[in-house]
Amino acid sequence: MWDYTNDVMDHFLNPRNVGRIEDPDGIGEVGSLACGDALTLTFKLDADGKIADAKFQTFGCASAVASSSVLTEIIKGMTLEKAEKVTNDDIVDKLGGLPDQKMHCSVMGQEALEAAIANYRNKGEAFEPAKEGKIVCTCFGITEEEIIKVVSEHDLTSAEQVTNFCKAGGGCGGCIPEIEKIIENIKGDKAKTEHAAPKQRPTRLTNIQKIQLIQQTITEQIRPTLRADGGDIDLIDVDGNKVIVAFRGMCAQCKMAGFTMNQVVEAKLKEFVSKELFVEEDKDSLKHQHDQE
Repeated sequence: MWDYTNDVMDHFLNPRNVGRIEDPDGIGEVGSLACGDALTLTFKLDADGKIADAKFQTFGCASAVASSSVLTEIIKGMTLEKAEKVTNDDIVDKLGGLPDQKMHCSVMGQEALEAAIANYRNKGEAFEPAKEGKIVCTCFGITEEEIIKVVSEHDLTSAEQVTNFCKAGGGCGGCIPEIEKIIENIKGDKAKTEHAAPKQRPTRLTNIQKIQLIQQTITEQIRPTLRADGGDIDLIDVDGNKVIVAFRGMCAQCKMAGFTMNQVVEAKLKEFVSKELFVEEDKDSLKHQHDQE
């Protein structure tokens, strides 16, 4: 369970300014349902050019709702010139912090505000920032330029941190090596030192060593990716080279569970433990979870 602050829980359970302004001066739409998060922000200006009202509609987790809610409170009464200087860090500070894996929710709020202001300045025309540079993360359509931006602005030094901020690498994980190269190019020796490659695993593992390494890989390499989208995973059993797991939360209901099983879970276990491993889902555990719900 996420360790949310009281302010996050307050804005999640009692969100401010939910809805959509009729005939808004600016509208910003970011994210997509396919990626698990989507946000629409609308605002109305007063006679002095200040934001008189702001509303939001979002599809996402508690952090997405809280970030959107507090953003509308922050920008009310601001001029557009002042509002466009609001950053995701301002959103996080106002909430008293967010879990690392949920930082992308605050970034989504900042991007929606930028899109809404651009929409106003383009006289109501639909605005979608042009994608610059090559696509690095095909799962979420994140470009090299976007990754460079979040790494530089937030002093990120690991691929996991990049995933937390913009979701890049949070799907199949195939782009993580390229993300790490981008970080190294920006950070140089600091990134190489702080995030060196994992130690060489023993060529031959005892059963206890294998189980421990499987659990460690799930905890450090797999679980953070799943939790970023409201899911989770438990290790149920290990039978020879067969690893039995159970998806939890959003992962248990996701139509992409089969893809995640093969391209994320099994791929990571093969990489960090043994190429001989294969993964199966514990259907009985999933059925028991549904019965309890």
